[in-house]
Amino acid sequence: MTPMVVSLLLFASLTALLLMAPRVSPPPLLVRPDDKPPAAAAAAAGVAAAVAASGGGAAGVGEGAEDLALFRRVTLDAGEGSAVAAAPKVAFLFLTNSDLTFAPLWERFFAGHAHRFNVYVHADPAATLLLPPTPSFRGRFVAAKPTRRGDPSLIAAARRLLAAALLDDPANAYFALLSQHCVPLRAFPRLYATLFPPTAPHHHRLPSYIEVLTGEPQMPARYVARGDDAMLPEVPFERFRVGSQFFTLARRHAVLVVRERRLWRKFREPCLPDSQDACYPEEHYFPTLLDMADPAGVARYTLTSVNWTGSVDGHPHTYAATEVSPRLIADLRRPNTSTHEHMFARKFAPDCLAPLMDIADTVIFKD
Repeated sequence: MTPMVVSLLLFASLTALLLMAPRVSPPPLLVRPDDKPPAAAAAAAGVAAAVAASGGGAAGVGEGAEDLALFRRVTLDAGEGSAVAAAPKVAFLFLTNSDLTFAPLWERFFAGHAHRFNVYVHADPAATLLLPPTPSFRGRFVAAKPTRRGDPSLIAAARRLLAAALLDDPANAYFALLSQHCVPLRAFPRLYATLFPPTAPHHHRLPSYIEVLTGEPQMPARYVARGDDAMLPEVPFERFRVGSQFFTLARRHAVLVVRERRLWRKFREPCLPDSQDACYPEEHYFPTLLDMADPAGVARYTLTSVNWTGSVDGHPHTYAATEVSPRLIADLRRPNTSTHEHMFARKFAPDCLAPLMDIADTVIFKD
């Protein structure tokens, strides 16, 4: 065997090992004995506290070496075709900065369907979670960084969740982003039948459920929040979109979000100091990206109900325990502009857990 042949074989072997490495190494899930995410590093917590206290935006959102390695693995190993499975799964992505108060309700929602779902949690490391997670949440925390409302750090957190879920299980075919204030409105089989209709043989081409709106009165101010021409040339105003940050993405679109860099470079930049009230990049990046990349592939509405009547400081209406009733569940299920009923709802205060559990079997999960 000549030296050249030996060299070629060695090169081929190293290349094969490089390509196979993402397949044999696990995603960055934190499995800890106490079932809780790690405490914040002092520096990270200090930065987060300083930003929150100042009211200023982050000076751009940096991606550390661990983030870049994670996204690179998705590029190599998590293409849309890998989700073709006999029993596709739904990945539930919880983005939280406080206790997982409604974990018991979600646990009842998940019961009996372990082979059809996975759970992933991105918990702000600066927050202290007091309630221990229930079984489906145990050991499902991904490597996290501080987050802040109205800040591109929320986009970065969603990208980490998507990347971890893509790598963790190739059967994950849909990815539902939720908050700690979200609750289910239907039984799991109803959600599953909505996402995977028996008449659709190729589930990997099913649509993503993400709100995509244009012509909203607040959009001009939001578009120039980083400067008059800051979004150009990548995002002209006529292509700028707004929508709920809580979505349910098909696998091909989840891969697109993690791989994408061009628009992310624009939306990750901080807003001007006098434009903080118009700075909500998490409500613009995802609908703008998907509407530009695959307008025919998105349903243009979300499966998560939210009530903006009487909103305070940009927050939607928060339901209290006294408002929980069978009538409320029926109202929240109704679609706004689509033919699909809502499957989730927000925003619920922690004291809603008990009354929701009281009607879980007789109302919420009774189809």
